[in-house]
Amino acid sequence: MNRPWWSESSRPLPVEGGLKARSTRGAIGQTWWSGRFIAVLESIIVGGRLERGRNYARRGQVISLDVGPGMVSALVQGSRFQPYRVRVGLTAFGKPEWARLERALAESAWYSAKLLAGEMPEDIEEVFGQLGLTLFPASSAELAMECSCPDWQVPCKHIAAVFYLLAETFDDDPFAILAWRGRDREELLASLHALRAAMSSPAAPGAEAGPGSAPGAGAVTGAGAVTGAGAVTGAGAVAGPPAGVPLADCLGSYFTMPAPLPVTRPAATSSAALLAQLPEVHIVVRGHPLTELLHPAYLAFGEHPGVLAEPSGPSAEPSGPSAEPSGPSGEPDGGDP
Repeated sequence: MNRPWWSESSRPLPVEGGLKARSTRGAIGQTWWSGRFIAVLESIIVGGRLERGRNYARRGQVISLDVGPGMVSALVQGSRFQPYRVRVGLTAFGKPEWARLERALAESAWYSAKLLAGEMPEDIEEVFGQLGLTLFPASSAELAMECSCPDWQVPCKHIAAVFYLLAETFDDDPFAILAWRGRDREELLASLHALRAAMSSPAAPGAEAGPGSAPGAGAVTGAGAVTGAGAVTGAGAVAGPPAGVPLADCLGSYFTMPAPLPVTRPAATSSAALLAQLPEVHIVVRGHPLTELLHPAYLAFGEHPGVLAEPSGPSAEPSGPSAEPSGPSGEPDGGDP
């Protein structure tokens, strides 16, 4: 196996108080949104760098991690004394894009309730897609990745470690994904509150709420109310509650769901993601890690799932003398060891 010229073969320097992944084995990321982000990572990084990046994340080699509009910045300690600087850029949406997104989210009570409760709706990507936008990066072409290490291949293991810890950051705070796209939690929730309040206001355009308000031309509500063009509703009349269907007449449908809940779908993941759930495998075949050699096969299984289907029909189970070749002793011939 050809090693790079810089050959960072020594173990990384230990970090006191570094950021460690909570997962000590198997998959990293517990929610659908972090899993969605990990799927992007595993589609652009294969082989040893992915496994070494996961080990870095679990050893606590990441010193710091900051998420801001359009940029994630981190420091990662390698085997050299000076930590490496890692930056991962993603296009942040501007004010016009976020204005359209916030209005679309506020128009749905489902999305507003989930976000105001601190949760990420499972189908929120559809809202972005309807406006021609994407929440998660679809490919490496949407990411600007750089690391100050001497490894000329990007992404390197230091960038991979940052990606894994970023996924767990998204687990803790799903709004960090939106902050990366340019809108922090406080600003988004304030906009949703304001838009929902404006949409639920019963007052007509130009009206002022409160006693003596004017909902129309020359209309005044309250004692001695005048409605329309100077028409008096009655001497000393006081406007009562708005007319509606009595509760006794709608008890049969009172608890009926007014609209069906949106149908959610599980997040799409790469078929090769199963390899990431394996414990560390220290098997090398002709200079290549075993997981790197298996990666193309697992991707092929996802593209052609029929190859794993069990055969059916008369030819499913061979029978007759040729079903099991046997040696002189009548036992199946195991062939070469």
